[in-house]
Amino acid sequence: MSSTSDKASGLANEAIGNIKQGVGKLVGSEKLQAEGKLQEIKGEGQQALGDAKDATKKGADAASDYINKKL
Repeated sequence: MSSTSDKASGLANEAIGNIKQGVGKLVGSEKLQAEGKLQEIKGEGQQALGDAKDATKKGADAASDYINKKL
């Protein structure tokens, strides 16, 4: 997955997780609230992965540019 895909999936999972938590609270389902929290955390992780991929790519691009200038 690309960093953009990871971030988009992360945002979607966070949103769905928040909705599940809200519905769980409304209907009194601790199970649904817990599932929602887990999905929200999963989304946060996916976004962090996307950020890490971006940072890695930027670092690799900078290193490549530096090497190419030295050659």
